[in-house]
Amino acid sequence: MRHRKKINHLGRQAGHRKAMLANMANSLILHKRITTTTAKAKALRTYVEPLMSKTKNLSTVEEKTHAQRVVFSYLQNKQAVKELFTDIAPKIETRPGGYTRILKTGTRLGDSADMCVIELVDYNENLLAAKDEAASKSGRRRRRSTKKGSEAEVVATEAKTKAAPAAKTETVVAENPAPIAEDTVNETNSEEKKEE
Repeated sequence: MRHRKKINHLGRQAGHRKAMLANMANSLILHKRITTTTAKAKALRTYVEPLMSKTKNLSTVEEKTHAQRVVFSYLQNKQAVKELFTDIAPKIETRPGGYTRILKTGTRLGDSADMCVIELVDYNENLLAAKDEAASKSGRRRRRSTKKGSEAEVVATEAKTKAAPAAKTETVVAENPAPIAEDTVNETNSEEKKEE
C-alpha cells in the first residue's frame, strides 16, 4: 500500500529523478519555458518553486551568499543560479508564490502522454500584454465629466433633483383625496333609497 505517499517517483530511482529534475529546473530558469509531460511538470513545480522563494527577502550579503550556495547544491549550474538571482529574483519579489504556470497542449503522438508547457509567470509577454489590455478595457465606463463651471451650478442642480421628488409627492396627494370609509357609503345609499 502507498497511503500518504505524495511524491511521484516518475518511474525512476532517487538519483535519476533528482538529476532529471535539476536538469529540467536549469532549462526552465535559463529558457523561461519548456515542453514536457504533465506529470514531470507537476513534479518540477514542487522542485523549483521553493528554490525561487529562497531568492527573496535577502537583506545582507551573507544571506544572499548562503542562499546562492543552497540553490547551487540543488541545481549544480552556475549560469542558472546567476540567472535566478540577478534576473528572475527582482521580478518575483512582490509575488507571494505561484511562480510557474502549466499550460496543457494535448497528447504526444507516439504514446498519447499528456503534454504541457511549463513557464515562468512573469516572462510570458503575450499573456502579460493581453492582461494589461484587458485591464485598460475593463467593464467600467467612465462618466463624462461636466464642463468647467462654477460649484454654484452643481449645487443648484443637486438641489433641484432633491426638491423634485418632494414636489411630485405633494401633487399626488392633492390629486387623490382620502378614501371614503365603507360605512359612510352604505349610509348614503340607504338614505337615497328612503327618499325614493
